Amino acid sequence: MARTLSPDSTQTKIALIIKIITAAAAAIALYSQDLIIVFTDALHDESASHILLIPLIFAYLIYRKRKMLRAVIPAQDSSSLGRRYAPTLAGILLCATAVILYWHGSYTFTPLEYHILTLPVFTAGLLLILFNYQTLRQLAFPTFFLAFLTPPPIEIIYGLGSTLSVISSEASTAIVNLFGIPATLSGEYGIPMITITRPDNATINFAVDIACSGIYSLIGFLIFAAFIAFIARDKLWKKALTFIIGFPIIYLLNIIRITIILGIGYHIGEQLALTLFHLLGGWVLIFLGTLLLLAISEGIIKARIFGKKPTQCSFCKLETLLQNETYCKTCGRIIKYPQLRMKKSDITKIASIAAATLLLLSIQAPVFAVTQGPAQILIQTPDGEQGNTEIFPEIPGYSIQFIYRDTDFEQTAKQDLSLLYAYTSQEDKEPVWVALEIAQTRSSLHRWETCLVTWPQTRGYQPKVTQLTLEDTQILDNPPIIARYFGFQYLKDNLTQLVLYWYETSTFTINNVTQQRNVKLSLLAFPESPEEIPTTKPQLLQIAEAIAGYWQPIKTWALISMVLSQQGLTLASATITTLIALAIFLFYDHEKARTANRNLYDKLSKPNQQLIDIIEETQKTTVPTLSNIQETYQKAALDLVTPQELERKIISLEGIKIAKSTIASNNDEPTQAWVVAMRSTPRKH
Repeated sequence: MARTLSPDSTQTKIALIIKIITAAAAAIALYSQDLIIVFTDALHDESASHILLIPLIFAYLIYRKRKMLRAVIPAQDSSSLGRRYAPTLAGILLCATAVILYWHGSYTFTPLEYHILTLPVFTAGLLLILFNYQTLRQLAFPTFFLAFLTPPPIEIIYGLGSTLSVISSEASTAIVNLFGIPATLSGEYGIPMITITRPDNATINFAVDIACSGIYSLIGFLIFAAFIAFIARDKLWKKALTFIIGFPIIYLLNIIRITIILGIGYHIGEQLALTLFHLLGGWVLIFLGTLLLLAISEGIIKARIFGKKPTQCSFCKLETLLQNETYCKTCGRIIKYPQLRMKKSDITKIASIAAATLLLLSIQAPVFAVTQGPAQILIQTPDGEQGNTEIFPEIPGYSIQFIYRDTDFEQTAKQDLSLLYAYTSQEDKEPVWVALEIAQTRSSLHRWETCLVTWPQTRGYQPKVTQLTLEDTQILDNPPIIARYFGFQYLKDNLTQLVLYWYETSTFTINNVTQQRNVKLSLLAFPESPEEIPTTKPQLLQIAEAIAGYWQPIKTWALISMVLSQQGLTLASATITTLIALAIFLFYDHEKARTANRNLYDKLSKPNQQLIDIIEETQKTTVPTLSNIQETYQKAALDLVTPQELERKIISLEGIKIAKSTIASNNDEPTQAWVVAMRSTPRKH
């Protein structure tokens, strides 16, 4: 017979679905631009490919908590009026902080990183507004997990990757030498090079660069290690140890991978070795590392990763006896979940969130300035295909000309186009070079200072340039386009170079197809000496402003967006300060109530005092379910009491708010428990 839902169950499901859709729709709508960029990059960039699995893991984490959520979502704080509305106020402050920091990030050179890091804050705020503290507590880790959507900083990839490549190559060289394979380690351009000599005296060189260092596998494995540590059904120290030991495991696997490849190259040949080198990298390494971590965690640390479903007690199996019960009085398992009803306040919250989301979307600024862009980038000439000079504006005193297309760099950097133009001065000024880079992903457009300074430093080498200046400057007011001004001098010949570059998103016609692409525009100048830097910057700014305006921004910012972005840190400081003040107030109110209950305790009868002591003693050692409290009660040699009688006594203490009902988790199975809401003081026994 098909099971029919009661009207209350139907109302609960409808209310829950509406709230979930509201929270998900608001977050996805406000962060859609950023998420599209992040996942597009993840599809094409190995260092960010792990991001593709985050939605699946996030969904599983929520599914795992589904029973606990059903139990805690309807919970309400029925104490003071201030505490009752505190979650909503805290949620509003968190959402406001996230939105303000989001706009502030849009006014910086690195908007995407700012935006994604505010997503967990915004999500936490929505959970508090629509639900309660207990719901946020259950979803704390999945919410924090959204921070992994942030693209890994290239500086960290370069720094850690270069260190790992050196250690990996040294360890692998030492291991193969122990097995009688002649191998030497050298460095060229900062990249470790392992050279093995085969039995026929032929040599094979293996370069262990960033991609071979295991850094990409390590970044991806970080997510799985955190995931496994969280789902482990065991003590906190075992969870932490599980997380920590994951990193040497994945790194050891990478050393073994390189060692095996060197052995195959020595005995069989270079072609097979290089083929296996790529096949055994990335996700294969992560998969093997995850399996090994699971085996070590359960076999050595004895951490229960996949705990068995709690066995039903004998009383739970007698379903006919539990038809009128909300929980099992023997094991505490919740049998009937509390109902969630849609109140007028909930409808007001949902309508307010929807209205606020629509308002924010109407004034939302693009992650990167979106422009009309020039129509046709490449044109056919008698000399062949060349860059179209009409994509840049005519500037008084300058003439524009196309120089060349760097196809080799396009291949290396995975770009669609890399073109170089020049603005030649008609007044005997030095020319200004314009580098136009177009790519499908933002990650293919590297930063100048990272390539020239950060990269060699992370390899342990002295950069070939000396940094003279590095600052961000605004080249367009509305929409605000922030460019980075980078000045440096080559050590070899003391040549001084200035670069002013920025990012946009533009629509182009490439190969007769209109496409929206990520763009990096760089203006290059070569003053005769560092002393001419102050006079050269205005020249670059003039041309940059002309180009930015010529490309016709599609969407300008509203006044409120400008205010939020420019005053973002000040406004965020105000909301965070208010949030801290609210937390202090709630803590003070909580301690005040605990102190009042402590004074009330002294006025209670001795049996009630004894029962409170029993509950407090139970919660120190185990989950204070009804049966555990009864067990402690019996051990204290007090009067025999039935579960029904004990429950009535505890409920009477709830009435005076000295005991508090709570939902505990038994392997994510909601369990009825009680705790003492009172300040503890030493007692004489």
